[in-house]
Amino acid sequence: MKTVARWMLAGAMLAGTGLAVAQRPATAPELAYQLTEGQNLNAFVREGPVAAHLLLRNGSDPRILVAFPAGNSGVGLWFGTVPRGATWRMDQAPRPTSAPGIAGPQPAVVTIATIDAPQLRIKQAVLSSIRFLRDYQSVGRFPKEVAVDPVIAGNTIRWSRPRLDGKPGYLLQVRLLSGSIRGGALVADAGRPLRMEITASSGETPLTGLAENELLNARAAKDPAARNALRFLSYREKFLAGSWRFQTYFGRDTLMSLRLLMPVLQPQAIEAGLGSVLARLDARGDVAHEEGIGEFAVVDRRQHRGSGDAAVLDYAMVDDDYMLAPVAATYLLDHGMPTRARAFLEKKLASEGVPGTTEPAGKALVRNLRFVIDTARPFADNPRYAQLVAIGKGRLTGQWRDSEEGLGRGRYAYDVNAVFVPAALEATARLMRAGLLDRYLTAGDRAALARAEAMATVWRTRAPALFRVSTPAVQARPRIEAYARSLGIPAAPALASLGSAPLTFHAIALDDGGRPIPIVHSDEGFALMFADPSPADLETYVTAAMRPFPAGLMTDIGMLVANAAQTDATVQARFTPAAYHGAVVWSWQQALFAAGLERQLARRDLPPATRAVLTRAQATLWQAINAARATQSSELWSWDYSGGRYRVVAFGAGKQDVDESNAAQLWSTVYLAVQPPRTLSPARGKR
Repeated sequence: MKTVARWMLAGAMLAGTGLAVAQRPATAPELAYQLTEGQNLNAFVREGPVAAHLLLRNGSDPRILVAFPAGNSGVGLWFGTVPRGATWRMDQAPRPTSAPGIAGPQPAVVTIATIDAPQLRIKQAVLSSIRFLRDYQSVGRFPKEVAVDPVIAGNTIRWSRPRLDGKPGYLLQVRLLSGSIRGGALVADAGRPLRMEITASSGETPLTGLAENELLNARAAKDPAARNALRFLSYREKFLAGSWRFQTYFGRDTLMSLRLLMPVLQPQAIEAGLGSVLARLDARGDVAHEEGIGEFAVVDRRQHRGSGDAAVLDYAMVDDDYMLAPVAATYLLDHGMPTRARAFLEKKLASEGVPGTTEPAGKALVRNLRFVIDTARPFADNPRYAQLVAIGKGRLTGQWRDSEEGLGRGRYAYDVNAVFVPAALEATARLMRAGLLDRYLTAGDRAALARAEAMATVWRTRAPALFRVSTPAVQARPRIEAYARSLGIPAAPALASLGSAPLTFHAIALDDGGRPIPIVHSDEGFALMFADPSPADLETYVTAAMRPFPAGLMTDIGMLVANAAQTDATVQARFTPAAYHGAVVWSWQQALFAAGLERQLARRDLPPATRAVLTRAQATLWQAINAARATQSSELWSWDYSGGRYRVVAFGAGKQDVDESNAAQLWSTVYLAVQPPRTLSPARGKR
């Protein structure tokens, strides 16, 4: 009865903020789970207006961090180095509560934790946008205007402040249950660990979670970890890319996740995702990559755009622009729901990309298709490398490999030009033939989009050849041997797989002069999923990826996303197992490749020899996927090699790692739909 009363009181206290709180017991939040990944102890909770991810960092650099999907906000407390390291224990899982804010009580979480350190010296607290916490974690900087001093009262230390524009802000409070606060440090009592109650809060506007029955259908795999992660990241307003580091909209992540999860998603979930992308198109039809919201938007607009807190949308990426059409076409044309498809296209969207306007989803989609046609026309008219779709001049990022070294410093990405542009053109042609968009087309639109099919033929037949690399074995083999020695791994399996044949693969990108950058990569999975390569190409490029590393990409614990063996030592140093897009395993890239193989094997025009290559690849890939199933829902992982085998190492656990992975990653949940073929998994029928 006391629990029920507490929730009723919390509901009354929060009524003045306009936030609806479920008046039911807090003993069973709608979602609550924990997982440990590397040095990070993670706990997630979602209930009513409260959604939070608590991270307690073990090791020599402990920290407390709580990330909120509301406003992509968070609070973090970093401690000084603990020479012998320290380990957290969560005595009480995070539970929803309320905390005082400038406009009255606001949603919060509270937890009790213990750490076995004699003392923790307070280094820095940051309360603001997750993007600023992310900056502090990676480079040690954050905007000085969001800094806040602590207030100490007895054994309680508290940081709190309103948002910079005076709106409800943030709170982090640590109350010691054992130990004391002395001289800027939390000091343990002799012979006892530090035990503390941690309360964290954000006053940013909460999101509306998709209920479990709105999210997945009966075909989804019974994978608790993936289901938990997907539920935490799924909201009616948008899907979140990952937690803790990317708790907001990312266009590419949304679209790829929708495509791979589509067989097991409920229609309302698919439409929530597509609607979020369409609402953020700019006036040209460009897909927004990322949104800056909450206090990040306040700071950014004060620095560059005057004032206010309207979302700041980033349109710098180029791959997402060509993903929307094929993903939308798959939903609208292939799911057998023409009435629902028309209703979705008629739905009015409040545009964030063109503020102050409201338009039907169908009209927004047409705008993106015009963008596709307009930007694809130069290569269709004159198929030379310089007419391909390039990443922005002066940039090093433009597609999913969006760390500065991810594309090997190339300008023309393989996936964008060889796969997504032709796929977008083909999807445009399909949508035009279906007539679904007729009511949203002007005469100019109709004339422009009528060229889509012919343009797609040029792109599909001419662009991939520009990325082809074929290195004679006599040159490739010594490079493989040298690279293997530098990494401390055996070369023999890789060399045996190559034999005396040339090493042929598609370059990861072309440089500014149109020269291929000879990095073997996993983006061939996009071609398997969005194109219909010839049998000869399937055999060549699937074989290239499936060779043992460092001839190809395969290891005992997964398919790597990049192999720089055929480059020089300078490039290789930028593609190590500690690099974000280096010789590491990304969970969703394996799922993409697996789904693509299954799609290709469903074709009826493949000769037996090609089917045999794809079937062997499928078996090899799923063996590697299953070997690292425990980390499947995380963003990525690295490895070490010892005792004659590769072993999983959590990315971010090593001092050399450039960053840390997300414990919950949207596109790593796609195994809810991507499952091994029945011939490889007798348990598949239990999904």
